Order: sequence, then C-alpha cells, then structure tokens
Amino acid sequence: MRTRLLSIDDAAEHAAALAAERDFLAPYEPMRSDAFYTAAGQREVLRLRLERYEAGVEVPRAILDDDGAIVGGITLQTIERGPFLSCGVGYWVARAANGRGFASAAVAEVLDLAFGDLGLHRVQAVTLLDNARSQRVLGKNGFERIGTAPKYLKLAGEWKDHHLFQRLAPV
Repeated sequence: MRTRLLSIDDAAEHAAALAAERDFLAPYEPMRSDAFYTAAGQREVLRLRLERYEAGVEVPRAILDDDGAIVGGITLQTIERGPFLSCGVGYWVARAANGRGFASAAVAEVLDLAFGDLGLHRVQAVTLLDNARSQRVLGKNGFERIGTAPKYLKLAGEWKDHHLFQRLAPV
C-alpha cells in the first residue's frame, strides 16, 4: 500500500472508483452532480485540485492497493502558512478495502509529509459523531479529540455535527 499524487491521467480510474462507491460514501460526502462521477467531471475536479497543489494549499493523493489500483483518496487541504502552519486531512477508502489498513497507512504517510517536507505544526481531522472506523484510524495515528462542532459540514444534504481531532508535530 502506498499513496501518490493524483494526476489528470487518473480521471477515468478515479471516476470509476468514486462511482462504484457512490452509495457507500453518500452519508459522508456533500451532494454531488452526476457529472462528478464521470471521467470528464473528474478531469475538471483534478485540474482544480492540482492548481491548488501548485499554489501550495492542497496535496491530493490516491490511495493504492498492492496492484497499484486506486482504492481511495487522501488530501491535505486548506494548508495555512504563517503562524498557523496547519492543514486539514480528509480521506476515503472503498468499501471492499475497509478494515485492511489502507486508511491508517495513508494517514501515517501524509502525516510524515505534513510534518516533514511541508513543515506544518498541526493537522486537523473531523468525523461524523458515529464514524467509529475513522475515529480508530485517527487514534492509531496519534490524533486526539479536541471537541465537537455542531452543524459543522453539510453532508448528504444536511448540516451534521462532527468530532474535531488534531495531531501536533512531534517536538
């Protein structure tokens, strides 16, 4: 298992992976148009995400299985410099790949990137209150829960409460 930077060339495979997981991921995602799940839609999404990568505010990565197929994604997002030196992390893993360590390993890999090459001080993650699997992934990677935010994100068409987690750079 490993992660790598997404590219425009991943549009078709990424679209197919997301389309296959559309129902599984729906409770955790904003409402999306049908076009989002097409190769053309993902080319546009990836183009914008790679522009943010070039601007230094996002690092979009694919999570790959042992055969190199995309089984998920993980992103360091809203990277802030200056005195904040912080970002958020978000990730998804295909239903069939759940429980096999992909998310835990991907989070560990991007934490190394965040605290190493990017020189960040803090990484934040959020989960729905009942997302025990994701909370375990974060716990395995040294995140601590720091609070609960009411109506934090609009997912599946509703404002949802989220637990907030953080991991600080090793001293």
